[in-house]
Amino acid sequence: MEVTFFILLFLIGACLGSFLCCQARRLHLKATAKRGSKKLNPRSVCLHCHKQLKWYDNIPIISWLVLRGHCRYCKKPIGSAEIISELGTGLAFIALGTTINFSTADAFTWATFIAVLLLTLTLIFLAIYDGLYGELPLTCLIVAIAFAAIILILRIVITLSTASFTPTLIVDPLLSVLILSGLYLLLYLVSKGKWVGDGDWLLSLAIAIALASPWLALITLFLTNLLACLYALPTLKKSRSHQIHLGPFLVIAFIIVIVFSTPLLEIIK
Repeated sequence: MEVTFFILLFLIGACLGSFLCCQARRLHLKATAKRGSKKLNPRSVCLHCHKQLKWYDNIPIISWLVLRGHCRYCKKPIGSAEIISELGTGLAFIALGTTINFSTADAFTWATFIAVLLLTLTLIFLAIYDGLYGELPLTCLIVAIAFAAIILILRIVITLSTASFTPTLIVDPLLSVLILSGLYLLLYLVSKGKWVGDGDWLLSLAIAIALASPWLALITLFLTNLLACLYALPTLKKSRSHQIHLGPFLVIAFIIVIVFSTPLLEIIK
């Protein structure tokens, strides 16, 4: 039963990852079409030859591997964003699946789990968009913050169902926001957008609310910057002016921390 559960999670995640990547490209093309009065094709097409793709060219992971990352028609590279988003979302869903005992979880626990999956999907979409175009759509950021708030409320309800109210239920989320989102907001204001983008602090706000722990916020902050530095190392030799988009690294760090939140907090405390 558990194997079936994880296989199902991976398949759903891979399909949604493919959908998110497609929608990220479509949203950007839509914005470009508005600026340049271009017509947007409602069907999936090759970005190079604009040939309409068949259904069997859109099978998550399998189509990319069969075609070896190239268009069936013009033979030009499709790009790595598709396979990364499909595999990444599938694996993220499996990892998140380990955080719930599906045989004993109650309704509120399941609601929280589903809210976390929805938040993760929104964050992955933002990571894809930021990675491809260096932008974070405001509407999607607001949706992410809303999902994070729902997660926080559900966790407070679950806690209050078995324990009495303590100030930490309010203080910890505030400290989490101050540490993670507050720092990126400060860096944005001080540098006038040169060090971090104007959407990074909003993205980190959603993550900080969902984590609701100053310790987890600190770990996320550390992991985000570590991953970004590791990614930037090869490019520093070529150019010191290479711009890094923090969105993907924030999302990766969040998924790692949320999956291992329990053991991490046990180690710290």
